[in-house]
Amino acid sequence: MSDGPGTAAPAGTDDGDGRRRGARVGVDVGSVRVGLAASDPDGIVATPVETVPRDAVGWGRYSRSRGPLPADVARIAAEVADRFAAVVYVGLPRHLSGAEGSASEAARVYAEALASAVAPVPVRLVDERMSTVSAHQALHASGRSGRRHRQVVDQAAAVVILQSALEAERAGGSRAGERVVDPAPPARGVAGDGETTER
Repeated sequence: MSDGPGTAAPAGTDDGDGRRRGARVGVDVGSVRVGLAASDPDGIVATPVETVPRDAVGWGRYSRSRGPLPADVARIAAEVADRFAAVVYVGLPRHLSGAEGSASEAARVYAEALASAVAPVPVRLVDERMSTVSAHQALHASGRSGRRHRQVVDQAAAVVILQSALEAERAGGSRAGERVVDPAPPARGVAGDGETTER
């Protein structure tokens, strides 16, 4: 497991390396949709939450340094706040060789935007190789197919990502994956319509 510096958390919370009790949130980043999953406060079992459409217009306007966050990021940030989440895990797609490609870069940009939105809650990138394949297999095994399958596969992939991170936590005694550093220190608040404002 690798780690990096991050924004310091307030007293009473962990800095991303400890295992403070609290829900964990898993995110599967796609080009059209984002899958969302969450765990119980003890971090035992991951369950699907929802599929969030990507805000193409918002991402077209998005800047790492200022301006509103895309609506999909704002929606996930609201879920993180509602669940008093202790950490957010974002899947990092890699080739089977372990090398990173364009999908990896897209996931890193997304994770940075999310880190800006949920600070001081830590955001961490975890290897998601084969997560979508595993999700498809699980859905086929459960008898889901066609349109219903497509509607939930992103959530199922987020469950695979999060469950793997939870198991890594238990095995290693610390948070899984790589800490994401927020590249835009000024915090952004989430407004009621999905827009955000800097604070």
